[in-house]
Amino acid sequence: MMKAYIRSASAISAQNTFGDQPFLTDVVKYETTRLKAIEPDYKEFIDPKLIRRMSHVIKMGVAAAMDCLKKANVEQPDAIITGTAFGIMEDTVTFLTRIVEMHEEMLPPTAFIQSTHNTVAAQIALMLKCHNYNNTFVHKGVSFENALLDGLMLLNEGEASDVLVGGIDEMIDTSFTVLTRLGLYKRKPVSNLDLYKERSKGTIGGEGAAFFVLSDQPGESCLAELSGLKTFYNSDIDFDATEEIGGFLNENNLTVADVDLIITGKNGDIKNDEPYQKLKAGIFSSTPCANYKHLSGEYPTSSSFALWLAANIIKKQEVPAILLEGDRVVEPPRKVLIYNRYQNKYHALMLVSAC
Repeated sequence: MMKAYIRSASAISAQNTFGDQPFLTDVVKYETTRLKAIEPDYKEFIDPKLIRRMSHVIKMGVAAAMDCLKKANVEQPDAIITGTAFGIMEDTVTFLTRIVEMHEEMLPPTAFIQSTHNTVAAQIALMLKCHNYNNTFVHKGVSFENALLDGLMLLNEGEASDVLVGGIDEMIDTSFTVLTRLGLYKRKPVSNLDLYKERSKGTIGGEGAAFFVLSDQPGESCLAELSGLKTFYNSDIDFDATEEIGGFLNENNLTVADVDLIITGKNGDIKNDEPYQKLKAGIFSSTPCANYKHLSGEYPTSSSFALWLAANIIKKQEVPAILLEGDRVVEPPRKVLIYNRYQNKYHALMLVSAC
């Protein structure tokens, strides 16, 4: 059974989550079909000469990573691992557009150089002058979870002591238009705070970056323990994950009764949310449930935001009311289970416990 300690966590999202901010007491309300990240002053983390060459997602990823390392008081991580499904979308689209506009001649190389999915991890390593293990996972809806799994294996095999792991994805006009045409997002603006009341097709788009320093020892600044992780694939929209969830908890010597809070990946899409509703009426009927995608929006690595939430919930021993389903009073949680099923295909379970 693999586990790791979360020494620090940093997130840039559509909410006020970055830096020294109160824990979701100042929730931002949107009336839209797409949530954009609230970006910090990058000059605090990145040399201004480098900023002008960085696209939106690179700046988000690098800033979140640097802030996370600073919080953990780690100068050189033993590994840098990222997960992203869309990669550096802005630079990719820029380069492809210029190919057409310039008839494949005299193309500026910067957008091409920075369009690869591993650019964020590479940029962090360059800035830190870190020559240690560096890897990026591009596995669609479980990209972040596979990055976490890689970090857990390094720690549990004794190959590393401190690992920097992050999940990053951006939303640009081109990708948002395409995904809206494919039916992923809603056609008309909705209030993100009323997202789960909208019984219609589609959800709201999102983007963000969340990084974590995972260690083999708890340390004084430990936020929480990542006690378990599991991913699986099933494209059946009516698939019932009760057996898999029960098996996952059993592997960690737990039952559903031992879990104090469930964080689900409900996103307001009527088809996407049906399986969660069935679980709520079944295996989760006696467990408080929380949701997060009305705050972050939907994107492939949004589960990294969920992990940031879980770690802070356990450290602060409070569950912000904006996350909870219903008016239920929740005791300070010691064990939190995250269950996300991205596009009803890519399933992921994460167990987060108090240190």
